[in-house]
Order: sequence, then structure tokens, then C-alpha cells
Amino acid sequence: MFVRTQRLTLRPGWPEDAPALAQAIGHESVVRNLSRAPWPYPMEAAETFLTSFGDPLEPKFLVFEHRGGTVRLIGGMGLSEWKEEPNELGYWFTPDAWGRGYATEAARGVLNAARARGIRRVTAGHFIDNPASGKVLRKLGFRPTGQLVTLYSRGRGCDVASTRYEIDLTEGDCGGGNDEDHRMAA
Repeated sequence: MFVRTQRLTLRPGWPEDAPALAQAIGHESVVRNLSRAPWPYPMEAAETFLTSFGDPLEPKFLVFEHRGGTVRLIGGMGLSEWKEEPNELGYWFTPDAWGRGYATEAARGVLNAARARGIRRVTAGHFIDNPASGKVLRKLGFRPTGQLVTLYSRGRGCDVASTRYEIDLTEGDCGGGNDEDHRMAA
């Protein structure tokens, strides 16, 4: 499955993406906000992660920016199973892509793809010392659940407090925009 937004293409990862993936995610400031990624982030981790793109209809993507006639890998986003939750939204972006609205734009595309697949409820969370992710989630229409959980961060090598969110995809359009802005191809 591919999703195209105004400025981004979201597509599955391919083995040849490993060098660009390792470069884009390979920042301590990125990995520290993730639970599963190691720090430092070696090429082998990128290669292993790319083998996880199996089901072509799964809403799991690498995120590519279109700018100035070039296409560049800037992040990753998708839904995956987390604990008892079957549809947990997770994402990361390389630091020079922060603050440009890419996370919100890409997430709208992912959530619309999830809705098209019949997914009704999506959960998410962020480490409490990463309030920018909470701002993105609230902008998309996620609501805080009031739960605070402790997660192990491989990048930090310790437990970190995380706050939980959820969204009901039957209630709206994922925080604005319209479905015409997000074209999908299977």
C-alpha cells in the first residue's frame, strides 16, 4: 500500500532503503523517543527492520519528502501491535524534518488508510518528556486516556514514563483535511 499526500509519499520499506534509513533515524535525539530502536542505530538494525514489511496492505510505511525535485527518506510511521492493542500508531522523523507539519500530514494519511481497511480504533503514546508528539496526536483528534505507563526505551537503556491516547476512526476525519488530500494505492 502507498499513500500520497501533498508533500509526502508513504510506502513500504525495501531492502535497498537500508542506508537511507540508517542515516535518517541514526540520531540520538530521534532514537531516545522510541521504545524499540537501539542506540547507536547500526546498518544491521535498518536491514532487520526492513524485513518486517511483509503484508503489502499493512498500514506501515517509510515517509519520503518531495522537495526541490528530489525525494528523501525523512521518517517512518505505521500501525502495529503493542501489548494488547492491535493498532498502535508509532512514528519518527529525522531532526531536520521536525517542525514542518510532516508528522501530522503523514499520520492523517496513515489513519485514513487504516479507516479504509476497516480499522475503527487506534491507540498511541509518547514519552512525557517529548510533548511535541502529544501535540501532534491531539491535533489529529487523539484523546488522552488518562493512563500513564512505563515503557523500556532501548535507545535510552531505561524505563521512561509514557502517556496514552486513543482515537475512534468512525467519528471524524483525523484532525482535518479531507480524503481527497490522501490518495492510496494498494
